[in-house]
Amino acid sequence: MDARIVPFSPTSVSLSDYDPASKAGFESKRDSAKALLGDIESMVGLDDMFSAQKNRAMLIVLQGMDAAGKDGIIKHVMTGIDPQNISVHGFRQPSDEELRHDYLWRAYKALPERGRVAIFNRSYYEEVLVVRVMPGLLRSEAALPSDDEWTDRYVDINAFERHLTRCGTIVLKFFLHLSKDKQRKRLCKRLETPTKMWKASDADLEAHDRWDAYTHAYEQMLGNTSTPWAPWYVVPADRKWAARVTVGGVIVETLEKLDLRYPEPTRRRRELFARLAKKLGEETT
Repeated sequence: MDARIVPFSPTSVSLSDYDPASKAGFESKRDSAKALLGDIESMVGLDDMFSAQKNRAMLIVLQGMDAAGKDGIIKHVMTGIDPQNISVHGFRQPSDEELRHDYLWRAYKALPERGRVAIFNRSYYEEVLVVRVMPGLLRSEAALPSDDEWTDRYVDINAFERHLTRCGTIVLKFFLHLSKDKQRKRLCKRLETPTKMWKASDADLEAHDRWDAYTHAYEQMLGNTSTPWAPWYVVPADRKWAARVTVGGVIVETLEKLDLRYPEPTRRRRELFARLAKKLGEETT
């Protein structure tokens, strides 16, 4: 597993210090597939106990440039979670109703209850990424920007996540670190492959053209919102298999640290169920 935790904020982050083509500590794709399969199998039992305890929730935040592999991680890694216990939310262009509220409002509505997992495929962090790169979006929010808007938003987000963790929500944040050349190749494949064209959009190409601005925004975000209660993991994303095994490993490692166990039935409950079991056992067919 080769996820690197960003030093706690405030700190200076340069993405050039992180290798997007890392193999995540594995010799080959085949070796990583075995490890991921093992993590998924572990996740099944851990999730079952996590859901049964109902004293914590888990929020998984996936951020990254377009074509970084966020959808693939959801599809290939999260199969170890019972579909009844998980929800996925994508945060793209806000609706008119959402624009009339503060920028964290729509995230609040999608938070997981205890015993459940929620994945934010993009998240409230778009408010310090795309909104920063494209200032016109900030004006469309009809907000009252402060003199130091981005610093204030980092403070707000850190406080929001601190509140969540104090109330029992585990916040796992993954930045899928993709190189510009690898993004270019993946976007070209989308444009040239009929079965992938549905994923392509003009916005993807526009974002590619603004690569340097987005890189700066991500570096600022990572440097200001990696905290002891909700650190950022930088995940190498040039190799999809490396990204998937990395994220899967962090999730399993986090669940294993929780000392999960099934709730112990009370004496009264045991006696009640013993009577019910006896009654069912004595039934004649």
